[in-house]
Amino acid sequence: MEEMEEELKCPVCGSFYREPIILPCSHNLCQACARNILVQTPESESPQSRRASGSGVSDYDYLDLDKMSLYSEADSGYGSYGGFASAPTTPCQKSPNGVRVFPPAMPPPAAHLSPALAPVPRNSCITCPQCHRSLILDDRGLRGFPKNRVLEGVIDRYQQSKAAALKCQLCEKAPKEATVMCEQCDVFYCDPCRLRCHPPRGPLAKHRLVPPAQGRVSRRLSPRKVSTCTDHELENHSMYCVQCKMPVCYQCLEEGKHSSHEVKALGAMWKLHKSQLSQALNGLSDRAKEAKEFLVQLRNMVQQIQENSVEFEACLVAQCDALIDALNRRKAQLLARVNKEHEHKLKVVRDQISHCTVKLRQTTGLMEYCLEVIKENDPSGFLQISDALIRRVHLTEDQWGKGTLTPRMTTDFDLSLDNSPLLQSIHQLDFVQMKASSPVPAAPILQLEECCTHNNSATLSWKQPPLSTVPAEGYILELDDGSGGQFREVYVGKETMCTVDGLHFNSTYNARVKAFNKTGVSQYSKTLVLQTSEDTDSEEQTPPFPVPSERLPLRRMSPFSSTLNLQPSFPGRSYFDFRSSPHQLSLHSSLQSLNAPGCNFEPQSAPYSQLVDIKKLLAVAWFAFDPGSAHSDIIFSNDNLTVTCSSYDDRVVLGKTGFSKGVHYWEITVDRYDNHPDPAFGVARMDVMKDVMLGKDDKAWAITEGGIGKGATIGVLLDLNRKTLTFFVNDEQQGPIAFENMEGLFFPAVSLNRNVQVTLHTGLPVPDFYSSRSSIA
Repeated sequence: MEEMEEELKCPVCGSFYREPIILPCSHNLCQACARNILVQTPESESPQSRRASGSGVSDYDYLDLDKMSLYSEADSGYGSYGGFASAPTTPCQKSPNGVRVFPPAMPPPAAHLSPALAPVPRNSCITCPQCHRSLILDDRGLRGFPKNRVLEGVIDRYQQSKAAALKCQLCEKAPKEATVMCEQCDVFYCDPCRLRCHPPRGPLAKHRLVPPAQGRVSRRLSPRKVSTCTDHELENHSMYCVQCKMPVCYQCLEEGKHSSHEVKALGAMWKLHKSQLSQALNGLSDRAKEAKEFLVQLRNMVQQIQENSVEFEACLVAQCDALIDALNRRKAQLLARVNKEHEHKLKVVRDQISHCTVKLRQTTGLMEYCLEVIKENDPSGFLQISDALIRRVHLTEDQWGKGTLTPRMTTDFDLSLDNSPLLQSIHQLDFVQMKASSPVPAAPILQLEECCTHNNSATLSWKQPPLSTVPAEGYILELDDGSGGQFREVYVGKETMCTVDGLHFNSTYNARVKAFNKTGVSQYSKTLVLQTSEDTDSEEQTPPFPVPSERLPLRRMSPFSSTLNLQPSFPGRSYFDFRSSPHQLSLHSSLQSLNAPGCNFEPQSAPYSQLVDIKKLLAVAWFAFDPGSAHSDIIFSNDNLTVTCSSYDDRVVLGKTGFSKGVHYWEITVDRYDNHPDPAFGVARMDVMKDVMLGKDDKAWAITEGGIGKGATIGVLLDLNRKTLTFFVNDEQQGPIAFENMEGLFFPAVSLNRNVQVTLHTGLPVPDFYSSRSSIA
């Protein structure tokens, strides 16, 4: 019953409803409170003006929401009728039960007049303090609202069930105990409120005041007030209008607005709605029962969380204490070794001190004896012992030879404690996911019979282990740079076969693959070693995917690697940069945080059809300038793709990749060109001179003029199939073939000084006109 009390209180005054009326929005208000929140509207918004204009549809017209600024939970707590000139903007207030209401726009009625009898200003508007819907009253005013007799009866029963002393109904803050009750006003008063609100003079002097207990009994015994029709106050409700969903009297059916509506018997609808309410309450009761059980479950979880927290903290402290104890024990052992080394060093040094002290004492005694012998004036006596003394002095001097006066022990301790692995382990000490939603997939198996190389392309195929029960959502293929460098991701997707183009000829690559799902990534597969071809013509198209035209013999090298045609690669000159290009679809995809357990992977991979298109591309080479072979005055930037020079003399820089077969094309753009320098562009041998202009010796082939300036683009086409070298400036060929009979190993080369800066662009296809001309030839 206590939980029902909020349902029985008025949202305006916060007290129990007194003579509640029902608004069209189904909310209730005390009749006096309803009058207090009335607001007068402009004449143009009156029901009469609306009906005159043909817009009126009912006795109670709701105001358009865009004509007034109503209170909402998101505003600053102020409501106003900004669309009305007669209603100034006024801050709203909070009722005792926390509902915001609009302030009264007119003085309350006199205390001696009943709220129902007091006159209502013309064109009055009322706003529901709960749903904030506004409506304009008709000529009947508040009398047009039906009275909620059921709510009054519930309040009476609730108050009668309370055993506590009756409280005053007019106290503003803490209600005091009531001393009297007015039977006519039906209100309990304390002494101060009775003197203030119910003075014993005037019309109120005829009211009968009784003790609170007697008033409660008389209220309990008073007959229930019968609900009457709002339009016909002398008639009781006898039927129920189905269309309007409200009780009506017989006059409403005969001459009122309900004459054409469907009506049913009041008793039958009463029973029907009671049944519907009971059924709805059954469902709500089930939800309330589930909510109570859920609250019990949550309270049990709170207790269990606290218990588990204490247990887990104790376990964590025990584990950390065990680590600290182990570290202290190890500390003691290491200190013991240091003390042992300390004692050993001291013993060796002290023994050397003792030995040197004794020998120094003997030497000093011999020296003093010899000095005394020298003082003798007897030649014959001196010569008798001089030879022996001389031999003793030389022998003693020899005993102080090399190493005698060198410390046998250093002061430094030859002990070095490497604590970096332990510190790293301590920093990485963290909680692991004890219960993963699903395990990680098993490591994939490379299908060696399907893996092959063709020209400068490699095709790899893999599968899940036959007995694996954990599905994989995708795979990650990794390849190194062809020089034994770091692995890089070249494919992420769901396919189990992938072809990678654009590798370097005559190079050895290592490949591996791993699987992943939402839980994490698997272990790597066995490492596969791939050897690209050396003699194959790069212009030849590769066969349709996935059947290779060339299969190289496979042989097992070790339990952890498989090898495809392992041959010596070109030393130190193989480099492959996996980057995207507008001329080639790249399989490289970046997938971050793969090793973090519980990650959700969203692979970004090329579809299967794109893999087929990649097979149709010509081989292209990715490379950069080589800092290792360049002159020391060359300055590198932009990942070794942009170079300049710190000297006014010409300096040579080579590309990182050498070519001996195939057709290769790259471009160089001039970023800076000051004071008309003479940069040179072309190819060169590895042992070309680095401190002179390119082409000054017989180991370089270059172009040095022909419309070159700032912003120019120089294209270099090295066709080793026809053994020719051709140059282009701004996509225009510079004369006929520049050089012929090109044989051997060539590196892209540039010579420049400090007045020039250039940028290298690689991975470009052969120009279309050259390809078409070559095909015709």
